[in-house]
Amino acid sequence: MTRVGVLGAGGRMGREVCRAIAADPELELVAAVDPALAGIDLRQVTGVDGAGLQVASDVEDLERSGAQVAVDFTVAEAALQHMRWCAAHGVHAVVGTTGIGAQEHKELEALFESSKANCVMAANFAVGAVLMMRFAELAAPFMDGVEIIELHHDGKLDAPSGTALSTADRLGRARRAAGGDGWPADRTASEGVEGARGGEGDGGIRIHSVRLPGLVAHQEVLFGAVGQSLLIRHDAYDRTSFMPGMILAVKAVSARRGLTVGLDTLLGF
Repeated sequence: MTRVGVLGAGGRMGREVCRAIAADPELELVAAVDPALAGIDLRQVTGVDGAGLQVASDVEDLERSGAQVAVDFTVAEAALQHMRWCAAHGVHAVVGTTGIGAQEHKELEALFESSKANCVMAANFAVGAVLMMRFAELAAPFMDGVEIIELHHDGKLDAPSGTALSTADRLGRARRAAGGDGWPADRTASEGVEGARGGEGDGGIRIHSVRLPGLVAHQEVLFGAVGQSLLIRHDAYDRTSFMPGMILAVKAVSARRGLTVGLDTLLGF
């Protein structure tokens, strides 16, 4: 049985992660860390019967509890500190926190390459979202233009989403790998409202971010070509949609040497 600790256990994703781990017969929830809720019984926070487990205040509780894998759904600054700690202390990490930049990715790659611990980091743990990005990659060489619209709950702190940025990067690489030209330049000459055309991702792909109450996590990849359009959309209606991918990563991370980015290789493509 794999011993698992959850960082950010009191957050919306963290609570769901605790419930999913506690429900899996191959996993044991041994630590829950959230400084804002330290000392509170885990059952009060998540509804999970943690056999008297209390929420801890700092990442050091992973070592005290003998956790083999840490799952992190916090914020970028905290997640970076947690991953550095995991690499230094030999604890495998599964990370769903977004907003981590390219320079930090390089640092983490080097840290886990030299550590006995491994890390799986994904912008999105929903299997359907991974498939959406894969389908969009297949379409990229054949269409004339593309834009990305990502929609999330109003509590999300970063924009655009990590999934949107990853999608734009993958579309650009897929198009270049097929020997295609770059995406057509935006011909918009003026904006009546600044930012109306969205931000620019890889290769000038326009990314639009929506933040509204009631949403969870959604993304559209909208392609256009002469006389036609193609819309590929994924909707996560509930945070439970991320749990199968997270559980897959927790069980696979010990065999994935160094830093693995994305669920693709875990799903076999």
